[in-house]
Amino acid sequence: MAKKYFRPFLVTLVLLLILSSMGAGASAANITESKSAPDLANLVGNFNFSSTKTTSVIVELNEPSIVEAKHKGKNQTKASLSKKRNQVKADVSAVVKSAKVNREYDYVFSGFSVELPANEVPALLAVPGVKAVYPDVTYKVTSVGKGELLSEDGFSPNMAASAPFIGANEAWDAGFTGEGVTVAVIDTGADYTHPDLAHAFGEYKGYDFVDNDNDPQETPRTSNPDDETAHGTHVSGTVAANGQIKGVAPDAKLLAYRVLGPGGSGTTENVIAGIERAVQDGADVMNLSLGNSLNDPDYATSIALDCAMAEGVVAVTSNGNSGPANWTVGSPGTSRDAISVGATQLPYNVYDSIITTTGGVTYPSAKVMGFPSDADILALSGKEYEFVHVGFGSPADFEGKDVNGKVALISRGAGIAFVDKAIAAKAAGAVAAIIYNNVPGEIVMVPGTVIPTIRTTAADGAALLSELDNGNNKVTFNISKAGEVGETMADFSSRGPVNSTWMIKPDVSAPGVNITSTVPTHDPTNPHGYASYQGTSMASPHVAGTAALLLQKNPKWSVQEVKAALMNTADKLINPASGKPYPHNTQGAGSIRVMEALETNTLAAPGSHSFGTFYKDKGKQVEKQQFTIKNLSSKNKTYSFKVDMGENSDAIKVSTSNNLKVNAGKSQSVNLNVQVDAGKLAQGYYEGTITISDGTATFDVPTILFIQEPDYPRAEYVGVNQLGDGQFEIEGLFPGGAETVELFVYLSDANGTPRLYLGDIGIYENVAPGYTTFAWDGKITAGVNGIPDGFKLPAGEYYNVYAYATYKGQSNSAGTNFLLK
Repeated sequence: MAKKYFRPFLVTLVLLLILSSMGAGASAANITESKSAPDLANLVGNFNFSSTKTTSVIVELNEPSIVEAKHKGKNQTKASLSKKRNQVKADVSAVVKSAKVNREYDYVFSGFSVELPANEVPALLAVPGVKAVYPDVTYKVTSVGKGELLSEDGFSPNMAASAPFIGANEAWDAGFTGEGVTVAVIDTGADYTHPDLAHAFGEYKGYDFVDNDNDPQETPRTSNPDDETAHGTHVSGTVAANGQIKGVAPDAKLLAYRVLGPGGSGTTENVIAGIERAVQDGADVMNLSLGNSLNDPDYATSIALDCAMAEGVVAVTSNGNSGPANWTVGSPGTSRDAISVGATQLPYNVYDSIITTTGGVTYPSAKVMGFPSDADILALSGKEYEFVHVGFGSPADFEGKDVNGKVALISRGAGIAFVDKAIAAKAAGAVAAIIYNNVPGEIVMVPGTVIPTIRTTAADGAALLSELDNGNNKVTFNISKAGEVGETMADFSSRGPVNSTWMIKPDVSAPGVNITSTVPTHDPTNPHGYASYQGTSMASPHVAGTAALLLQKNPKWSVQEVKAALMNTADKLINPASGKPYPHNTQGAGSIRVMEALETNTLAAPGSHSFGTFYKDKGKQVEKQQFTIKNLSSKNKTYSFKVDMGENSDAIKVSTSNNLKVNAGKSQSVNLNVQVDAGKLAQGYYEGTITISDGTATFDVPTILFIQEPDYPRAEYVGVNQLGDGQFEIEGLFPGGAETVELFVYLSDANGTPRLYLGDIGIYENVAPGYTTFAWDGKITAGVNGIPDGFKLPAGEYYNVYAYATYKGQSNSAGTNFLLK
């Protein structure tokens, strides 16, 4: 089921008169027997109300958390909040007898997690004091593939190229190493015994929310090889390693919070608990290299992160690995205030490849997919190898096949990441891999595979298999350098924008491909473990470490000043395929640069700007907004501003302050007036840039706005008409029609206050625009709370009927209260 926001439309007497005058039908007079029902709590996320299986949800209370109340100027104490939370818990237990509360929250989130049958979740929506209900979804680490362990003799500090690339080594030379700053890593735990990390952990190391103890060590090796984790240790090393490799902030202190258990998987309830504990433990920065698929700024973890930022903790999170499509960012990367990070690939050389099998057959689609180093890919050139077909390239596919010193021929598919196919091939002794497509088109580049890897189309893959069947089982490589590519965005990096807030995400980007860092060995005699991983998980800690350096230099900076410094000084990346900058929703403000952020003399906050949504039926529309300029220098400055909306500048005009004088160490607001003639623009989103100059230096602030069709409620009105003989008509107004309409019912009182959720009336598809009448026999098709399917509602009681409609990804509901006669 789609995202649900239950905000029933209030039907007034005036509306009923209007409906009557519009000819709603002969039953319109009888519909006045029903009246609009009160609002229910918001239901956000995906639920299966037809299932009786136990599920876990997060309940948010109307009563604000301690941090939220503090920043709204309200008094809130733990005791007072606990009392009100206990009352809600008691009310939940009264309507759902089997409900079991697990975790409770009060500091950055107000609510609790609770287990109950899935088909009884709607009962929570009518409990007094409940603001919203969210699914307790699964969170996973945001790394791509399993990564490659590096042998001790194969490791050298020079492999850790990402920190020097963004300028961390220059910051160390300038005296900024993260000293005095504490970074919380909310992840799979951390191997605090690793020689490169031991210095960063004190006696108190954090907390384990999986095992509920004070030992946040990684999941060790078990009989199931997929259980072992190393992700949090890798992230920790990127932040603060100081040994054979150096993290971005090598003298920062670390706290580890294990919220993801075996296999790097966990749930919302532990992630929120980890955020809350880290704030209360005094972290200055927190890193969350984890995520889910919910593009929602108001999801529970996003709310918790926003409150963490409000409390002065710089929250950094990965943007996700679901790219390259737009709208793929997931929570908590959707947070309004937290710093969301996309992943980049460091500069690399590009090579052409020609492959020829025995007998001189060539394969024109063959291209280089990826390689671990220039020397490795060039070593293939001019050499002939036997090649062996190994199916989809899972470890099991290599069993019983000799690929040692040979080339593995692998099919795309079976849900196995390309990087994992290459890892399996290397583990089996292959010197290279050829991966052929199993669908039309080309396979994407995957920089940094652990062995040289060639990609081909499905047609050339079939040709290779045919040659193999004919006994032509040897392949020769001709590899030549084609050019160089600068820092680029990784294809897997998730893109924005964010639903509802329309914000640009990611905020910034950082290296996230082939990142070498620390991992546990679980072997005290050989504790130096290192591995190369990739993903936005690896990009995020680069930013968290840089935030630590900024706070060491500027301990009084606010979280928004740290965020602005990172964004204002980021390096805009160019897409080599187009020769143009990547879109804002791909790279954010650009790739971070440490020294530029440390040395900036101006801050513009926020560091990106969304002008919001404009509707095509409203003609020319004007919005007034503003941002803040802070002059960090010791001299007065005069700033100028230029807004460029590209080829759409005729329909989108932005005027702003100019020649703005800002005294040394002071701040000024910059007013923005945007006029949009939406009728001249197609539906979609439009990017622009605000260029800020102080006469000597310039930087850009990304902007975005959206053009949409008129925004209307999917369900606007519901009424019940009693026909007699146990028959009813439920009439609804759906202005634009609906792909699905779900009708469900509560037992209520005369005021419309829901007393008990009873179940579904029915689900209807492809409902036409306008008024629609649904015939109803007064029975419940799918009952809950012990009510059998097909139960006929007894007369003499008040009921609330709700219609929940979905159309083009947007949903809402309307409800009615009536006395069944």
